[in-house]
Amino acid sequence: MNLTAKQAIFSANISPLKVEYSDSTAIGLIKQGSQKAFERLFKDHFKSLHAYAYTFLKDDEMAEEVVQNVFCRIWEKRDQLKTDGSIKAYLYRSVHNESLNYLKHQKVRANFGVYYADEMEQAGNDDSASKKLLTAELQKHIEKALSELPEQCRIIFQLSRFEQLKYRQIADQMGLSIKTIENQMGKALRVMRQKLAEFLPIILLLFINWFV
Repeated sequence: MNLTAKQAIFSANISPLKVEYSDSTAIGLIKQGSQKAFERLFKDHFKSLHAYAYTFLKDDEMAEEVVQNVFCRIWEKRDQLKTDGSIKAYLYRSVHNESLNYLKHQKVRANFGVYYADEMEQAGNDDSASKKLLTAELQKHIEKALSELPEQCRIIFQLSRFEQLKYRQIADQMGLSIKTIENQMGKALRVMRQKLAEFLPIILLLFINWFV
C-alpha cells in the first residue's frame, strides 16, 4: 500500500524507531520510497525545525504546519530530492524558505487591506456596502490568481508590485539575472490579466501600476 506524506508523518509521531542512517543512505532510501527512512528523518529533525520556524513565525501551530509542509513536499517529490550532501542543511533551508513565503503571503493580505481601506475612504461612504462586497470579491480572486502562479514567478511579482522593488533589486535579492526577472514578470502579468479579466477595469482604477 502506498503511503501518503501525512500518513508517514503521523506514523513517525507514534512509532519508536531505532534505525540510524547516514545522510547519503537516508537520501537514497527516501528517493526509493522507504517509509522507515522518511519517518526516521522526520523524528530526528522535527523538534529543532519547529523551533527554527517559530523564530520567524512566533506561532506554534503555524511553525508546525510549515515544517509538516516541508516534509510533505519532500515525500511527494522524493524522486527529485537533491540536498548537496547535508540533509540537515537542506531541511533548514527548506523551512527557512517556507517560513518566509508564509510571511510574504501574510504581508500581501495586509497590503490588500491597506489598499482597500484607502480606496474606500477616498471614495466616501456612498454605497459602502456594495463597495465592500466588490472589494472582498476582488481580493479573493487576486489571492487565488497569485496562488496559482509558480512559486518563483509569484515571489517576483509580489516583490515588484507590493514591495515596490526595481528589477535590479529583485535580481540581486534572488540571485537571478535581470533578464530572468523580466521574463518571469512578463509571465506573471499575462497570467494575472487572464485570471482577473472580469475585474481588470477596477484593478486598473485601484492599482494603476500593477499591469503596466
